Amino acid sequence: MTTGRPTSPRTRCRVRAVWAVFALGAVAAVLAVVVVVVTMLRPPGPRPLFQLPVPCGETWQLGTYPGHDDYDVDLFPTEGEAWGRPVLASYAGAVTEAGINGSLGDRTPDNPDGPRGRGGGYWVKIDHGGRWETQYLHLLEPPSVRVGQRVEMGEQIGRVGSTGNSGAPHLHYEQRRGWDKVETHFDGAPSEITHDEAEYTVTRTSENCVPERP
Repeated sequence: MTTGRPTSPRTRCRVRAVWAVFALGAVAAVLAVVVVVVTMLRPPGPRPLFQLPVPCGETWQLGTYPGHDDYDVDLFPTEGEAWGRPVLASYAGAVTEAGINGSLGDRTPDNPDGPRGRGGGYWVKIDHGGRWETQYLHLLEPPSVRVGQRVEMGEQIGRVGSTGNSGAPHLHYEQRRGWDKVETHFDGAPSEITHDEAEYTVTRTSENCVPERP
């Protein structure tokens, strides 16, 4: 003797439909993970011809200090005020991050000694293809680009500031190859910022020049 009601054909169809949707979703999720893993396991492509992320012809000081992390570069202009200077894309690519890294703090041109924030403050990350990326941190204000946007080399993505964990207005910049942070190269030449065992600087002049249109 049974006490439950028999399952109707309509109910069985609904259950099958729910399971079919669930199965399709699971398969799609697995495929997405596989695509990401396969992409990350591919060897990086050739290094793009990165340029300094500042306007053409300007000379900037590139520096580091103990605890800054190997290959991290801080950029300061050799002439003029740092606040608000244009930050340019080092090479063409797609924006993958454009927002706040950590917290902003309250260091501004009107309050340069205000409290520090955490992390990189306003920042941008660009995917240049071939598993090459660049990062731009401590921007003055929200980036002038958005996630998913295609940018060209020399296109302005923000302005120099001191948001996040920053002691003075500057641009913190990184180049990454696959999983690894690497020595920055500009116009095909190594920057010579390779370690953080001591405080040291070099100067470089930007060749981030937009070709003239005919």
